[in-house]
Amino acid sequence: MTWNPLKIGKYTIPLPIVQGGMGVGLSWDQLAGTVSSCGALGTISAVGTGYYEKGRYAKLVNGRPLRPENLNSPEALKMIFKKARMICGQAPLACNILYALNNYGQIVQDACEAGANMIVTGAGLPLDLPEFTKGYPDVALVPIVSSSRALNIICKRWLKRYNRLPDAIVLEGPLSGGHLGFSKEQIVDPAYKLEQLLPDVVATRNEFGDFPIIAAGGIWTHEDITGLLALGADGVQLATRFIGTFECDASMAQKQALIDATPADIAIIDSPVGHPGRALHSELFKRIEREQAPKIACISNCVAPCQQGMGARKVGFCIADRLSDTQFATDPTLGLYFTGAYGYRIEKLERVKHVIASLVGDKA
Repeated sequence: MTWNPLKIGKYTIPLPIVQGGMGVGLSWDQLAGTVSSCGALGTISAVGTGYYEKGRYAKLVNGRPLRPENLNSPEALKMIFKKARMICGQAPLACNILYALNNYGQIVQDACEAGANMIVTGAGLPLDLPEFTKGYPDVALVPIVSSSRALNIICKRWLKRYNRLPDAIVLEGPLSGGHLGFSKEQIVDPAYKLEQLLPDVVATRNEFGDFPIIAAGGIWTHEDITGLLALGADGVQLATRFIGTFECDASMAQKQALIDATPADIAIIDSPVGHPGRALHSELFKRIEREQAPKIACISNCVAPCQQGMGARKVGFCIADRLSDTQFATDPTLGLYFTGAYGYRIEKLERVKHVIASLVGDKA
């Protein structure tokens, strides 16, 4: 099967492979820049940039960025894009921004100013995303959905309010890492497998236009990709597999945790964001079970659904603090380690170019 380039808005990506955005600190300049330099699409996460270069671009209190404007630092985001451009030149770069973030609209504008070619948004329906990119007509908009119903809602709202459609969508299935757009029951229900969801989403897309569909969740091999392209996807997105690369911005603690992981170590968790998530059942959750969890202070006030720590107290952890501890704490044992369903398949670190060659089917 011959693979076509992936066309998103005015941009053409030679390979139909997208590296998923991973915050806090997993997909910044090194990973995204390298992926784009290899002919795929690199994605910079705008989440938690206040920790970039040890908080150089943010005001910290007790080592934590103070309020959302420091947690998601515009100055740091600009520097991340600048350094990624030093790696990939003018190749397209995407920016992933969680819709649940308190200062979402401002971060979208910051990403446009930093030089993002595309905005990718999940963790909620970004019904007002075009509002924040009016001054940047060349920036492609790519919402993440988990159903044909969600796609239908977005398309109708965008057409009515903004007279535009998405430039592409990511269809994220229940095998993804991080936050999931499914209930715990749906995650294990075969009816919600990515391969089952895709045909309905293709049909809904066809009602509105011909923008590309990028399938995501549980994709690991060349054969996985060819199977989804045959079902109607125009491209695929992978995130967890890129953690197992030398170029990934993640800490060695994060990488080693996945290298050491077994299938039994990967669990579905409750999150302050209000969605189930997939992560390693790490020391953090063992401490929560023993009622010895770290104190929740809500210095950064990261996501709106948490309501300044109320959601965190319900599940036993602050997501901003625990994700940052995975990457930046001297002792990362209390960090939150998000992973896709197949994170345990990482056995050693590889170069990004070798991962992409494997995905393309290059056996050399």
